Amino acid sequence: MWNKISGSYDKLIEKLWEWFESAFLVIPNFILAIVIVVASVFISRWMKKVALKTMTRFTHNEAVSRLVSNLITVVIIALGVFIALGILELEKTVTSLLAGAGVVGLAVGLAFQDPILNIISGISLTIKDVPFEIGDLVKTNGYYGIIQKITLRSTHLRTLSGEDVLIPNKMVLQNPIENYSFTKARRVDLTCGVAYNSDLELVKNVTIECVKNNIATIEGRDIEFMFNEFAGSSINFVVRFWTEEVAELAYLKNRSAVIIELKKMFDQNGISIPFPIRTLDIPAQTIEAIQKKS
Repeated sequence: MWNKISGSYDKLIEKLWEWFESAFLVIPNFILAIVIVVASVFISRWMKKVALKTMTRFTHNEAVSRLVSNLITVVIIALGVFIALGILELEKTVTSLLAGAGVVGLAVGLAFQDPILNIISGISLTIKDVPFEIGDLVKTNGYYGIIQKITLRSTHLRTLSGEDVLIPNKMVLQNPIENYSFTKARRVDLTCGVAYNSDLELVKNVTIECVKNNIATIEGRDIEFMFNEFAGSSINFVVRFWTEEVAELAYLKNRSAVIIELKKMFDQNGISIPFPIRTLDIPAQTIEAIQKKS
């Protein structure tokens, strides 16, 4: 009995000694792994500051800059952890972590597909050389207004009647955008009609003179005037001119100013703008019946 106990004791001591030796031999690797993890943390902090400064060259959106810098931080720390696990000869753990991260990433991607697409689109929209900037007058997805701000999920647009509209970024990026502020110029179109007995050359000259005297048009872009229709009671024309004032209020004021002054100049030159004329054909029997009743 004593021999059995003594043998078991020797085996236990031997096993414990083997564990001690293994632990003692792994201490350098353990220290090196800790150094790598700590170094990755410091490197990630430094890279975060560099990324924040660099992102200001491409976007003025603070949320986007922070998102990108935080992603860089996570990637660097994760890389340090994986290297440390490899030094500790825990390759199976690294493989399991990568496999788990892949499964989790796939599940999250499928569950949050639209939000992720909106975030990616938001990053794209805040990078320079995009089709619009904050304060631009645009028309997109059926809404017409001024861009207020761009977040990671949506573009905030304020319509000309004062409503705030939040449009998902992926819809803004995937659909056509009309930007009235991009070229710093806007064309004003005005249609009108004159009587058939009017002097058409005089009408043209008076209209062009009216625009020149009342609107600051863009130099190098001629005022366009064209008669375009023989209507029921008038000969219709369109006059088009370009201004540097792209705001909607300025656009409407320019149209209004031309209408007011054009009516005055037409009156001064004996040019009439006819009322619409309609001819009613009343049967003779109906007229006789009306006369009998009266």
